[in-house]
Amino acid sequence: MHPFVRTILAALLAFWLPASAGAQDADLQALVDGLAAKSFNQKIDAVDKLAATGDPKVVPVLTALLEGRLFTLKDGDKLVIAERKGRVYVTTAPLGGANLGEVKKGDLTKVRVNNKLRGELRAALGGLTLLSPDPSVRAEAVDSVLKARDAELMPVLEKAMAREEDPALHARMALAHAATNLFAAKKEEARLEALARLSESATPEVRSLLNEFVAGGKGTEKVIAAAKETLEAVEGRLRLWETVGDVFRGISLGSVLLLAAVGLAITFGVMGVINMAHGEMVMLGAYTTFVVQEAFRAYAPGAFDLSLVVAVPAAFLVSGAVGIAIERGVIRFLYGRPLETLLATWGISLVLQQAVRSVFGPTNRDVGAPEWMSGAVEFSNGLLLTYNRLWIIAFSLVVVGGIVVVLRKTAFGLQMRAVTQNRAMANSMGIRTGAVDALTFGMGSGIAGIAGVALSQIDNVSPNLGQAYIIDSFMVVVFGGVGNIWGTVVGAFSLGIVNKFLEPVAGAVLAKILVLIAIILFIQKRPRGLFALKGRAVEA
Repeated sequence: MHPFVRTILAALLAFWLPASAGAQDADLQALVDGLAAKSFNQKIDAVDKLAATGDPKVVPVLTALLEGRLFTLKDGDKLVIAERKGRVYVTTAPLGGANLGEVKKGDLTKVRVNNKLRGELRAALGGLTLLSPDPSVRAEAVDSVLKARDAELMPVLEKAMAREEDPALHARMALAHAATNLFAAKKEEARLEALARLSESATPEVRSLLNEFVAGGKGTEKVIAAAKETLEAVEGRLRLWETVGDVFRGISLGSVLLLAAVGLAITFGVMGVINMAHGEMVMLGAYTTFVVQEAFRAYAPGAFDLSLVVAVPAAFLVSGAVGIAIERGVIRFLYGRPLETLLATWGISLVLQQAVRSVFGPTNRDVGAPEWMSGAVEFSNGLLLTYNRLWIIAFSLVVVGGIVVVLRKTAFGLQMRAVTQNRAMANSMGIRTGAVDALTFGMGSGIAGIAGVALSQIDNVSPNLGQAYIIDSFMVVVFGGVGNIWGTVVGAFSLGIVNKFLEPVAGAVLAKILVLIAIILFIQKRPRGLFALKGRAVEA
């Protein structure tokens, strides 16, 4: 290109671009001036036109109007944004924010708004802030657009979708786009396309949108019929996910029951002792966790996340030692007298509760959760899997696995099984049944203490903690089969899942009553539970 021609073109561009920009600013200023109209309908029309421009420069103007900071000067009806500074108001230009000087309150007239205009302003600001560089601002804007479902915001929304790089935000924008088309589009094809898009998202929010649209009945027969079909499909998928959630909650409850009952299954199965103080062993484990955490807070706050790792063996030792003391001090004198054993252990439970009240007080104690147990896995369909529940499920299975290893792979486990199957024969073979009884009772109590560590993460740590689980523990043991570990596992998870499926229908209390009645009827048919132990003593 000839240098002379290049110079001429550059001069023309330099002349045209400022003129074009000035024309755009003039058009924008004309729209802003429309906010000073006396009619609220004219103001709403001006807001819609400003929002449709997608220009971020109008955000401060609309924000000032929404917050009551947009005024007109009495000497000329010029629009300004005013901020009070002492006895005067500092005014700035609505577009650009240029300082226009100070005026007195009497020189200003506030631009009035009503509730309908406020709603329009919020929706417009939501659409304009879709283009914000801040992801949190864009997320709030998408929610505003989804709530407003205003067709005037579609150009800005589509522009934001084209720019959005965050997959989650883009999906949210697509949902807002489909919802807006469903409610505001004039063409039947656009509404049907919106329903197809919404059918891909089985969430409670989409179900609510479809319910609102079907109830409103604004659309052709074909669109309404398609909306009803989409609603049925979404509700079906949500019911499936709700079932998955109920199963998870049932497994979670079952893992808690398993931890509370597995120690009782050992002591009840081997010794035939109805230990009403078993819940207090759980309570001692929870309070041991509290003491360990207090020590970490005082002496090693940086290592607090390791407190539960230390609390598990500590709770086992504390509860196990108390269990051995109870067996050696009281229970060994009452073998063969089940009613007196029940009364004695019930009295011991009251003593332990009062002792804990005297030492720690009657109020609940705060047991913290380490960072690795905090938070949850949340799905868009509403399913929530908390980390503490997931850890407790895994922990309960590890505990059961450890018990099985002890019972099957150690000499103590062999002796314990021998005593369970035939105490007299084991005694005649040289097994010290008294020592086995003490260690078995201590092991069962120690496992209950470990259960207390887990329960401290999901329940209140108080002197009455164990009382909430003792009845359920006995139900699990009797239902699964007295003394049978695998029966306890199956019984705990079965009762947990059944409870969680019954609770939405019958309520928490009635669900437990129904489960208890079902177990009573089941025991009438199978007195030894699901998996009965076999042996001369057991079968006698």
